Amino acid sequence: MKKLAFLFLFFSLALYAKTISIAITPVPYGDIMKFSAPMFKERGYELKVIEFTDYSIPNKILLDKQVDANLFQHKPYLDEFNRANKSNLATLASIAIFPMAVYSQKIKDLKDVKEGFTVAIPNDPTNESRALELLESAKLIELDKKIKLKTPLNIVKNPFKLKFKELKAAQVPRALDDVDIAVINTDYALDFGLNPKKDSIYLEDPNSPYANFVVVRAEDINSEKSKVIKEILNSPQVKDFILKNYSDSTIPTF
Repeated sequence: MKKLAFLFLFFSLALYAKTISIAITPVPYGDIMKFSAPMFKERGYELKVIEFTDYSIPNKILLDKQVDANLFQHKPYLDEFNRANKSNLATLASIAIFPMAVYSQKIKDLKDVKEGFTVAIPNDPTNESRALELLESAKLIELDKKIKLKTPLNIVKNPFKLKFKELKAAQVPRALDDVDIAVINTDYALDFGLNPKKDSIYLEDPNSPYANFVVVRAEDINSEKSKVIKEILNSPQVKDFILKNYSDSTIPTF
């Protein structure tokens, strides 16, 4: 009997140990993960989801092997992280584009921008550059084309004499009341109750190259867990879920 009890405990623990852990930013990925959890269970895995609001953490804990994958970033952000950290994290599956947008509590149209307006933008290199490129496409500034990752120092024309407030991406929505306009990543906009299509005054082109990817360690790109993650998160069921629940803000890329 003791032997049988031990074997039962051993196999129960072994079954429980079959987990897949994914680090994400909350919206909309929290809902997507909740929806897909039963699909992971059908494949024999318990899905463990860890949410972060700070972009700097998910790649670090992936490198430290605390999670199997993460989902929050676009390729330019990943490339810059790998360059800065001499790491080799790899894209596994493209999920969706979340167009960045300009928001304001002070004006309803970009034609109402006035000289000296203060603009809040993300301060991490790739999203800051992306935000400035968005403002350039709106014809508010002009950037030095020779620079890959732009900062306000790379503005060559600033006809409205805009002033820039550089903040962590998660803090930009909270600054809306204190600035004239803000350029906000869609995941943080949604988390703050903002709808990019309905609440923004200028929206990034949907053909943007900034699709978000599931990212894994390079050595795990062909692992069983990675195969399961890709098959589920690129499944027709997940695509339908995104289109049904986030069509106002999200464009699936698979």
